[in-house]
Amino acid sequence: MRKTTRKTSGRSSNGTRRPRQGKTLRKFDLVEQANEIEHLLQRAVKHELSIHKRLGNPVAGWRDGKVVIIPPDEITISAEG
Repeated sequence: MRKTTRKTSGRSSNGTRRPRQGKTLRKFDLVEQANEIEHLLQRAVKHELSIHKRLGNPVAGWRDGKVVIIPPDEITISAEG
């Protein structure tokens, strides 16, 4: 009896994709990148706040442990960083 091989085109028996063997996934060390990530997030928040303020749209935020709506004239954007 002869063995036959079947190509599965990278899918497992249940149809889900299998990771390719031979290639290792690139791992990121988030601890080393924490400062850069925090800086980028702060920059994004400042950008969005400035857009809301310029267009006259309120934003939702936290004050004293409660969700509040902050009117555009009360939106403050720090000049740090």
